[in-house]
Amino acid sequence: MATSQKERVNVEGHELTLTNLGKIIYPETGTTKAEVLEYYAAVAPFLIPAAANRPATRKRWVHGVGTTSDPGPMFFQKNLDDSTPSWVPRVTIQHREHSNVYPLVNNLATLTWLAQIAALEIHVPQWQVDADGTMLPPDRLVLDLDPGPGTGLSECVEVAKLARSILQDIGLDPVPVTSGSKGIHLYAGLDGTRKWEQVSAFAHELARSLEADHPDLVVSDMKKTLRNGKVLVDWSQNSGNKTTIVPYSLRGRAHPMVAARGRGANSPPPSSSIWTSRPSWSASKRERTPSPRWRAGTPLRTRTGVPEPRTTTAARPTRTARAPARPASAPPSGARP
Repeated sequence: MATSQKERVNVEGHELTLTNLGKIIYPETGTTKAEVLEYYAAVAPFLIPAAANRPATRKRWVHGVGTTSDPGPMFFQKNLDDSTPSWVPRVTIQHREHSNVYPLVNNLATLTWLAQIAALEIHVPQWQVDADGTMLPPDRLVLDLDPGPGTGLSECVEVAKLARSILQDIGLDPVPVTSGSKGIHLYAGLDGTRKWEQVSAFAHELARSLEADHPDLVVSDMKKTLRNGKVLVDWSQNSGNKTTIVPYSLRGRAHPMVAARGRGANSPPPSSSIWTSRPSWSASKRERTPSPRWRAGTPLRTRTGVPEPRTTTAARPTRTARAPARPASAPPSGARP
């Protein structure tokens, strides 16, 4: 059957076998694995600078995300397993009682491999590692604006404007990003001179200040019982132990939503201290807006047939076989990713 077919590709000099390209990953939209691969290839120039040199935690849906009424099984993955290609960049992070080996999403080949194993969501911390794998001070601050019952995106926008004004007053340049879920992430680049404990404490104080000034709109406490009719300003993701979904990552929801920067005329440009680039990329390329096909906070457009997994113009993979035709239905639950 179509879902058992595979394709051998070369991405940046690395050979990968892409399997089950016609497999339905998002049943409610009919979005296939090949389309997921195509999406990540298209946004690689924008996602990789935001993820590079940051240990990546993955959320995987090897049997697809399922439906609203019957979600598919998901599992978190931190450690790399034995099947990981040797060329995937990685770093060992020592935690309090154990260590984990994380991938670094520093190149298109690694991003393609993650899509191949159905790691739909990529989560990273606000800090990077240096060439020796040492944790550096955070180079960005993030506020996760999460609407409680009775509120929505419009209230999140209102809170984002309030927080942005405060951050601008102290010389920061906030960048709004839709979370791909219900709310907004507000990022601000830092100079890397403060420890994560200091950044987290500042973010907490900012959240409490917003709550004090706008008690009918904002809450800074995580208790769900306090969130009715208010927007939670979640400051906790600035902890050195926490992660946030990387901009342009897919979400494992019923529809293939995307975490992405807004496209409005008043959206500020990305700060170079937030979207750390690889030296080989020009600033103009980093700041270019992705194709309208991938609009912030909207589902991916589905198409008839299976598109060819492709990279950016600069690094298109070579293929030895064509992608299979799209199946009429999802594969059995025991099918391989």
